[in-house]
Amino acid sequence: MTMEILLALIRAFLVGGLFCAVAQILIDRTRLTPARILTAYVVAGVVLGAVGIYAPVFEFAGAGATVPLTGFGFLISRGVREAVAAEGWIGALKGPLTAASGGIGAALTAGLLVSLLFDSRAKG
Repeated sequence: MTMEILLALIRAFLVGGLFCAVAQILIDRTRLTPARILTAYVVAGVVLGAVGIYAPVFEFAGAGATVPLTGFGFLISRGVREAVAAEGWIGALKGPLTAASGGIGAALTAGLLVSLLFDSRAKG
């Protein structure tokens, strides 16, 4: 049991680290802004999820594939696919919101709490 957990952690670290390393190389070696790289990662997750490539990566890496932004894109594409299968084309509108609502809700709640606890100031 402990060895299975260790192997899962190693796989998550390697895959998640690879995503981070590629993003850092793009930041260092190209003129792409971090915002464009972020957007590209989300779109790549949607595209790879839609064509069925991201699911095996998700199964192999677990949190290493779901926590990065590509995982958010994959979550959106999976939500659309499931909702369209269940509800028809209206599911294309409802699916991504339903699939991502937990993460979005957590992010909004955390952002609200941090904004209440800390005082923001301009740099410099």
